[in-house]
Amino acid sequence: MSDLKNSNYTVDENDVILDVRNLKKYFNIDRRNTLMAVDDVSFRIKRGETLGLVGESGCGKSTLGRTCIGMYKRTDGQILYKGQDIQSFHGKHKKIFAREAQMIFQDPYASLNPRMTVMDIIGEGIDVHKLATNAKEKNELIYYILNLVGLNKEQANRFVHEFSGGQRQRIGIARALVLQPEFIICDEPISALDVSIQAQIVNLLVKLQRELHLTYLFIAHDLSMVKYISDRVAVMYLGNIVEITSSDELYNKPLHPYTQALLSAIPIPDPKVEKNRKRIILEGDVPSPINTNGGCKFSSRCKFATKKCTEGNQKLREVSPNHFVACNLY
Repeated sequence: MSDLKNSNYTVDENDVILDVRNLKKYFNIDRRNTLMAVDDVSFRIKRGETLGLVGESGCGKSTLGRTCIGMYKRTDGQILYKGQDIQSFHGKHKKIFAREAQMIFQDPYASLNPRMTVMDIIGEGIDVHKLATNAKEKNELIYYILNLVGLNKEQANRFVHEFSGGQRQRIGIARALVLQPEFIICDEPISALDVSIQAQIVNLLVKLQRELHLTYLFIAHDLSMVKYISDRVAVMYLGNIVEITSSDELYNKPLHPYTQALLSAIPIPDPKVEKNRKRIILEGDVPSPINTNGGCKFSSRCKFATKKCTEGNQKLREVSPNHFVACNLY
């Protein structure tokens, strides 16, 4: 296990909303091959903060998010929500978790039922969790949530195809918010949207977090957007978290070679600074996540790799206060 549990990143146990310990999620492809999508991941999220999760496509970010919320059954490890293992939830407790922990999906075109009106989509959760005593109360709650996300009640009886991508994502956000959640996993909520709309949605999420005291796990591959919204950032590579620290620390002092390469690809608006910057080009191809054998998964693409890097999987170590990195260089 990593040093996260006993590190300087310590908070009151009652203040931790999600505590992930040595989580693994494997998919059996056939009798001989196993896809190791999430491989021994540990992190904690305290109430009211946003943890950004970044990495290349296919590194396991969305699988991690869906496993944390219970959409996928974990292979090993623990997921503690408010100190309780989510796998132990049954009946009443499972229903409470399903209401308090929500997800905003990546593609608003695929995650909303085209045969349902906006009122039906948002109202479905109200009915399941019995959050309204009558039709009038239910409608008022729907109108309130629509207004909260920048839509109006006149749009409640429309179908999804009548809305733009940004409006559809607002409907997805409203569907999550209507259940009055405490914790929301945002699974790349802006990647399918036009660049002009992305900032609007991120600003909306920031506003909602402040007003409703929400906690986010914000999954994305846009590093500049993650820096804007996140308190801390975790960098993921092929199923492992290779670095985790505060947003400012990560961007000002990246330690892991993979993090350094990712950040070097972000354009800087100052032409003089951009001209003198050196882009770090990663060599080789991304290794297969199937049947990985020990060692650092980044070693085949790392110019600093030594024999030691290939001999055992690297664990997160705290190299400075609240700054963790999984690398033999430190």
